[in-house]
Amino acid sequence: MESQGARNKILKKIKQALKSPVPVPFPDQVAETPIFIPTEQELAITFAEKFTELLGKFVYCADEGELAQQLAGLIKAHKWEKIYSQESGWLDDMKEYNFDPVNTDDLDSCDVAITLCDHLIARTGTIVLSSNQLSGRTSSVYAPIHICIAYTHQLVFDIADSLQLFKNEEEHLPSMISYATGPSRTADIEKTLVVGVHGPKEVYCFLVDKATD
Repeated sequence: MESQGARNKILKKIKQALKSPVPVPFPDQVAETPIFIPTEQELAITFAEKFTELLGKFVYCADEGELAQQLAGLIKAHKWEKIYSQESGWLDDMKEYNFDPVNTDDLDSCDVAITLCDHLIARTGTIVLSSNQLSGRTSSVYAPIHICIAYTHQLVFDIADSLQLFKNEEEHLPSMISYATGPSRTADIEKTLVVGVHGPKEVYCFLVDKATD
């Protein structure tokens, strides 16, 4: 009974405090926009560090030619045979490197799925996908391995920046926005971290510095 009484006293104090919130001590110093705006290079470094901390696999490419070369090398090294992608331009480019991958329409049996994305969030190492993309969220969730292709101009610092871009670029927000941070994971079973339970067990991000003219 005593512990219940103490709990009620604490809740009462919190409610009273919320009725009369403490004013900001220096209102003139509160800015609506961040004082520090990271450069594209700083965002790329921050994203790469956070993404790899979360067990993501990061690959930097100077241009789309290097992207095709790196993709071909990765797929050959892992002997992935069935690739699901609704944006298949990079797959055609791989033929230059004596590699002609099989682009399958069967998501259930594919080895890997390749998608674009809307944004990359540097602070959290997050890949942002939406219904704007042809592949949507399905291919990034149901494939055992997800490869995301992104460009440096898609880097933003935080989630709020990503949402603001959606608002600026669209009259209405996309019907689906997915914020995917690293491979799927859970610790529900005896508090043991298990990767690849509700989604891909491996996530790659190929960050391209600039598009080919």
